[in-house]
Amino acid sequence: MNRTLPLVLTAPPALRWTELIAELQAYGVCWVDPDGPGLSRSGGAGPSDHKAVTVHGQTIMVPIFTHAAGRSPYSAEVTAGRATATLRRDGVPIAQLTFPRTPRFYACSTADGVPYWKIARLHADDVVATTVLQTCVRYGRRETSCQFCAIGQSLASKSTIAEKLPEQLAEVVHAAVVLDRVKHVVLTTGTPHTDDRGAKVLSEAARAIRATVAIPIQAQCEPPADLAWLDRMALAGVDTLGMHLEAVTEDVRRRIMPGKAEVPVTAYFRAFRHAVDVFGRGQVSTYILAGLGDSQDAILAACRELVAIGVYPFVVPFVPIGGTPLEDEPPPAPAFLESVLTDLAHLLAAAGMRSDAIKAGCGRCGACSSLRAREVLHA
Repeated sequence: MNRTLPLVLTAPPALRWTELIAELQAYGVCWVDPDGPGLSRSGGAGPSDHKAVTVHGQTIMVPIFTHAAGRSPYSAEVTAGRATATLRRDGVPIAQLTFPRTPRFYACSTADGVPYWKIARLHADDVVATTVLQTCVRYGRRETSCQFCAIGQSLASKSTIAEKLPEQLAEVVHAAVVLDRVKHVVLTTGTPHTDDRGAKVLSEAARAIRATVAIPIQAQCEPPADLAWLDRMALAGVDTLGMHLEAVTEDVRRRIMPGKAEVPVTAYFRAFRHAVDVFGRGQVSTYILAGLGDSQDAILAACRELVAIGVYPFVVPFVPIGGTPLEDEPPPAPAFLESVLTDLAHLLAAAGMRSDAIKAGCGRCGACSSLRAREVLHA
């Protein structure tokens, strides 16, 4: 891969732009003022140790709190007016960054004094996301926990609450829609002890939100033991479903996520087929973390099977989050990401699947990967 970037990227060639995203999300950015303007987040579930930045009109999530970011060839320094930042590669300015503004709903609190930002967060620039249960049956024990997950960190730092009640979520989402024109919602959860694996609390949350405001909702959980829960989630108002493989080969899954690997890949695919029948082609998705140990061939083979049954494979770079067992692991090489995501974009184009057709969720947002930018190139 050509790593030489132009000095000015005000109008970059299309392929060069996707390479830049891949490098920023693999290496991270050494941020001179990480607590400065814009939205940053460390710990928790979802895009952690990241900052949301907008470059060339697209909002992306870039790691800034990881160990790798401190060694990155990319750095950013907020400009004097604090409305922008200068992005440099090896000290050479290459682009200006802007930031999604702090949402207005962050200034609000519930009647009992809980700040709205502890209940749900703005991700990228137009989606509000929350972890309904901030605890997980698998977290905290090396023999069961997902080695990349930091779901307990934000709870320990008191930047969230352990369980978001349906009425709290409805109140916050309504405010986000009215005050900040948020366009869709992501409801994820730690896995509880129950066989529904979180589908019940997600259904309750979706039903409360739907009764308050009309907004597309994605729910994310492990496949429930009884697949009828997928039908119940749809009846509760969930528009799209995410069931996240993270890794696609059983040996990697057993090594990286031993507890979650107790639900085998075959069970996921059985659930995927049922979910597509319920939610529709392209409205079911799965996160795949490139860089956990799966080969390019293994990832693309899984993606071909997923696309064939109507599931959108959202491939994102693995981020070694501080405080997790994998914090010192190297991030994926940009060339590896470039190759995997380019081939996947061709696969999606051939199947007529696009992220902008997804009603709600991570695939529609697209900020954690350069996949969405590649869809445009290969449509």
